[in-house]
Amino acid sequence: MIRLAVFDCDGTLVDSQANICVACERAFEGAKLIPPPRAAIRRIVGLSLVEAMQLLLPEADDAQHRSLATDYKNAFHAMRASGELADEPLFEGIAEVLGTLADDGWKLGVATGKSDRGLAHILAAHGITERFVTLQTADRHPSKPDPAMLFAAIAEAGATVETTAMIGDTSFDMAMARAAGARGVGVAWGYHDVLELSDAGADVVATAVPDLLHMVARP
Repeated sequence: MIRLAVFDCDGTLVDSQANICVACERAFEGAKLIPPPRAAIRRIVGLSLVEAMQLLLPEADDAQHRSLATDYKNAFHAMRASGELADEPLFEGIAEVLGTLADDGWKLGVATGKSDRGLAHILAAHGITERFVTLQTADRHPSKPDPAMLFAAIAEAGATVETTAMIGDTSFDMAMARAAGARGVGVAWGYHDVLELSDAGADVVATAVPDLLHMVARP
């Protein structure tokens, strides 16, 4: 039996809100729009970019949403090239949890709204790329909460929905887990609160990183 633990990235593995907020603000400013408040930006973390822009600027049309998404990518790339990116640290204890799960026989994966390039960069920066057997991103799948990327992770790892846990900090992650039939493990240190995670279908919610070690397993 193959057990698979699939992690969201932003807000679950790493604290990346500062860079996301700045890139979003620059995208809006470049389009001569008033940037959304940071509280609103944090709420869309985890979605693919076009879907995120739809929520942040619902009155705009599809062309403007796609233009803003491109501007966001360009702003992020420019920040990386200029050395402006703030540190995106792993949440304390995450590296140890990944190591313990792997030692216990779990296969590990990532399902994220980041691009392939963005995910590869952050995993390499923390030296954890080799921990994961499957990496699923917004470049190849519909946005969460569509379960496509979770199904792809399960297939690539050779697991089943019954032996898979989806670990994430947003209601989008938990809704994706529910749609796929996998176990949903919410984390309380990210961008959506515990009630939202529960309402979206979380089976359990970890309030501290070490809790993940016993929560990823089905009772």
